[in-house]
Amino acid sequence: MENYSITLSVKSTAAQVFSALTQHIPLWWTSAYQGSAANVGDQFTIKFGDNVVKTMEVVSLVEPTKVVWLVKEALIDIPQLQNKAEWAGTTISWLIEDDGDRTWLNLEHIGLTQAFECFDICTAGWLQFTESLKKFIETGQGNPY
Repeated sequence: MENYSITLSVKSTAAQVFSALTQHIPLWWTSAYQGSAANVGDQFTIKFGDNVVKTMEVVSLVEPTKVVWLVKEALIDIPQLQNKAEWAGTTISWLIEDDGDRTWLNLEHIGLTQAFECFDICTAGWLQFTESLKKFIETGQGNPY
């Protein structure tokens, strides 16, 4: 099965994109953020209300071209889902490529496939928050949860 993937074109530098993914997560994803994503081995937790909580570990950083997080723990406690920990053990990979005019950002959520119960809900969430990330990078103002 194919992993979820999306590519964004961003009017910015690779360094600014890298910084958004390692230093500014609360400004585009969720303000309920604890921890750090600045160094390999760092862990951070994001929350979307009381029922959705995810803890990630930074497993790879190649400045300014790559950021990879391993989802250590996940709770998506919504009525539509039987498996409320589906994200646990998945990997979120961000590849950043500056072509001179703009920067291309590819998100691949390795393990998030159509077989996941949350696939439709989770991919809609990724669309919402990658748009917020793009807006934050380009204007300094995202739309975090």
